[in-house]
Amino acid sequence: MAPARSSAVELMRLGLAALAGLLLGAGVSSARADLSICNRTSYVAEAALGIEQGGTRVTRGWFRVEPGACRMVLRGEVVAERLYLHARALPLYGTVTMTARGTDLCTGLGDFLISPADACTGIGQAMLPFAEVRPTASGEGLALNLAEANDYDGEQARLAALQRLLDLLGYDPGPIDGTSGARTDAALAAFLDDRKLPAAAAADPDLIQRMLQAVRAGEGTGLVWCNDTGTPVMAALAREEKGGILASGWWRIEPGRCLRPEQADGAPMPLYSYGVTAEGEGAPRVWGGDKVLCTRAAKFEIREHSDCRARGLDATGFAPVALSPRGAATVRFGR
Repeated sequence: MAPARSSAVELMRLGLAALAGLLLGAGVSSARADLSICNRTSYVAEAALGIEQGGTRVTRGWFRVEPGACRMVLRGEVVAERLYLHARALPLYGTVTMTARGTDLCTGLGDFLISPADACTGIGQAMLPFAEVRPTASGEGLALNLAEANDYDGEQARLAALQRLLDLLGYDPGPIDGTSGARTDAALAAFLDDRKLPAAAAADPDLIQRMLQAVRAGEGTGLVWCNDTGTPVMAALAREEKGGILASGWWRIEPGRCLRPEQADGAPMPLYSYGVTAEGEGAPRVWGGDKVLCTRAAKFEIREHSDCRARGLDATGFAPVALSPRGAATVRFGR
């Protein structure tokens, strides 16, 4: 039986903020001004640009832009009847699309330039939705701004990105809000201390890259759950021990957040995971497997797993967790 449902926490919805600036006529511009993409979100983003001129559409990408930073994508005169943009977070965050559905254009892998881009004809190419955008004018040229509902400025976006990566690594920085606080400071200090880095490294411009590498490498030990849905997920963990299996639960993972239920001590032991949506319309979604263990709706720790239903317990199918040699794993509850 699934845990009792409670009120939903709305998943932060990403949007694409590309506001009208000082433009010439109905088109984008033909003024002498560099064009940049600025990232005001808490995600490291990849972006592709679409340019329409004289009935031909061309796409260029991928441009990686860190939170709080801008990247120049066109230098000098910007000549286009229309500009289009597709942006997405790096895959390690789960499925996070930053662009509203609009015109489908062709994209490639790595660095690419495709003309015409109304259809894909090459290996590895894919049609993706691009939103038509208009740049803002600034003292440094023109900009297309990636934004979240939180409306971060550059400094807040970088801090929110650090919070999100700390969360993904299981350091519990508190709310992902771009605001410094005791929990964020303690989480960042713990991350630096675990890697024997000085406190001054918190201001290192390469810190986000260092954290991305840590996530990709599965640094640390133990299991991390990440909730990529729009609904809270209740999760349970089972660990093989000498003489049996200890199953325990429940942990609540809010939408868009990650949680480390515990660190692994000593040699990695086989782990099993189970997740179920805590609330929502229709039947709950389940992430489980074939390893049947006993659970109950309330908080539990159970070591005996025979005759679950006869003992008034639920028989729940857990999925094995693939651990790295260091005993680390990330389980994503997907959309």
